[in-house]
Amino acid sequence: MKQYLNKLINQQNLSLAEMKEATNKCFTDSITEAEIASFLTALQAKGETAEEITGMVEVIRSRSSFQTGPVLHAMDNCGTGGDQSYSFNISTTSAFVIAGAGVKIAKHGNRSISSRTGSADVLEHLGVSLSFSKEQVEEMLEENNIAFLFAPHVHAALKPFTQVRKSLGVPTIFNAIGPLTNPVNLETQLIGVYRKELLPLLAEAMHQLGRRRGVVVNGAGNMDEASLAGENHVIVLENGKQQAISLYPEDVGLPTYTMDDIRGGDSKENAEILKGVLHGKKGAYYDTVLLNAGLALFTNGEARTIREGVEAARESIESGAALERLNQLVEYSSKIPSEVL
Repeated sequence: MKQYLNKLINQQNLSLAEMKEATNKCFTDSITEAEIASFLTALQAKGETAEEITGMVEVIRSRSSFQTGPVLHAMDNCGTGGDQSYSFNISTTSAFVIAGAGVKIAKHGNRSISSRTGSADVLEHLGVSLSFSKEQVEEMLEENNIAFLFAPHVHAALKPFTQVRKSLGVPTIFNAIGPLTNPVNLETQLIGVYRKELLPLLAEAMHQLGRRRGVVVNGAGNMDEASLAGENHVIVLENGKQQAISLYPEDVGLPTYTMDDIRGGDSKENAEILKGVLHGKKGAYYDTVLLNAGLALFTNGEARTIREGVEAARESIESGAALERLNQLVEYSSKIPSEVL
């Protein structure tokens, strides 16, 4: 580990192979928490590269028993978090709309870290299990187009990093790589980031990880979701090439709202917002989900344009398909023994 620390301290990038070896060492008994902390801090101070992100993600995914083959044709729409917007659970609500539109979505998520309510908090309140097995995840994706993967459950091997991150109390590479560590072998992916400078970096990492197509968005107000508050900065990845575009609400026929219009609350309040949207209750929450689900359907290729994706998202809600995906997931969860995590 010392040789890698020296390289990082001297502002030298690690190759993909070096990053994988360094990350693997962090899972051994020979490495102390102090060395792991130094490794994460040095990476952050130097600035991570796409190769370093890819190397760490590949190791983390390889250590998850939930890693799947490429046959599921699934996508994810998880964001990095960290935008401090305190919005409702946009990507979680959007996931059911995406599934209702016919796309398989392996929703990766966690409890609240930088927001009041994380995806796991709101889904747990709605009656969704946080302890699905790999086989159950695959079954739900096949039968219901949506499954939830609770990060601590599917990444049990990450415990060596958990206490170190808590002790450091500063951003590390983990603040950027969360969505990429989904153990399901994703075909396409939408990632929201709160830092605009991460857009090309995460797009390149998605390419290196084998995504057929991907989109990275930094929303207006630096949200880690697409926002109806103004300009969204977007990078579309296809066949390894990146295209940067700006996306405004009027481009897809949606109104403008302020950030305050989409604020959420605790898990109970956000669960009610989620159900309201899926029941077709119009307003800022509903339109924000149309934008994000529409962008995801465009990412997946289900829609040829973002505007077309927005209309497909609207149909998913108005037909009742999105709500049915939630109801089926809750019903499936009721048959699974609870596990406290």
